[in-house]
Amino acid sequence: MSASANLPAALRRSPPRGWWGALLLVATETMLFAGLIATYLYLEFSSKRWPPLGVEKPSVALPLILTGVLVLTAVPVFRAAGAGLRGRLGEATGMLALAFALQAGYLAVQIILYRSDLHKFSPKGSAYGSIYFTMLAVDHAHVIVGLLLDLGLLYRLRHGLSRYRVNALRVVALYWAFVGLASIAVVFTQVSPSL
Repeated sequence: MSASANLPAALRRSPPRGWWGALLLVATETMLFAGLIATYLYLEFSSKRWPPLGVEKPSVALPLILTGVLVLTAVPVFRAAGAGLRGRLGEATGMLALAFALQAGYLAVQIILYRSDLHKFSPKGSAYGSIYFTMLAVDHAHVIVGLLLDLGLLYRLRHGLSRYRVNALRVVALYWAFVGLASIAVVFTQVSPSL
């Protein structure tokens, strides 16, 4: 008799394929963000002035506060996943809806800030503008994907909990944890000239 035969069935079962797929996605997306941040730092250290003349240094407070809000949305997402594992549909749906509302608010303010920055300087005007807007656009695109995942899952949860939907809650929680960590790296890179 093997040692694994003594373990409960739930512990012997390997994580679902969706979980492994999400981990692979997180690994590849981590490399994308690492490449963008490395490019930003390379350009910064290769420049005599960063940001260039005519471009004011980025504000620090609002981007840090917004990123803090985004990171804190992981709490209700993980609570939703935990509620799903315990079979609490109402709590899972409520926590995911709360996270969605906060994440959508975060994105709305970020889009306003992005458009405001576009009026101040151009992505075509300098290497700074190019990497700055590219890095933020990629980060915002990941938030949009997360919001779409939330919406799809909220729609599916209308029909109750299933093993598939509980696993989806866990995968979405993993995705939002990654987005939060990536956003921390992006915002500190973004505001680094002002620190």
